[in-house]
Amino acid sequence: MFRTRPDARPATVEVLVEGTPVLVPEGASAAVAVLLAGLSAIREMPVTGSPRGPLCLMGVCFDCLAEIDGVPNRQACMVPVAPGMRIARQRGAREARP
Repeated sequence: MFRTRPDARPATVEVLVEGTPVLVPEGASAAVAVLLAGLSAIREMPVTGSPRGPLCLMGVCFDCLAEIDGVPNRQACMVPVAPGMRIARQRGAREARP
């Protein structure tokens, strides 16, 4: 679906996706890092357990919720990568606030 132009040589940053180092083009989103890491799912639906991953890549569907740098419930498609960023699977349901 998305391809990098063969003549493009964007600068890259290294991030950790589930503990694995991944080189990602500078300016890309954390969701792109997840996809470049080869993962199709980054979380599971709390009720059904069905796998979910980056889908719309524009902040509408919330299927790319992930834990980023220790903060849960981040929309990975809306967070630009930064050197050393840690991206991990979203585990369990979001906590409700009183």
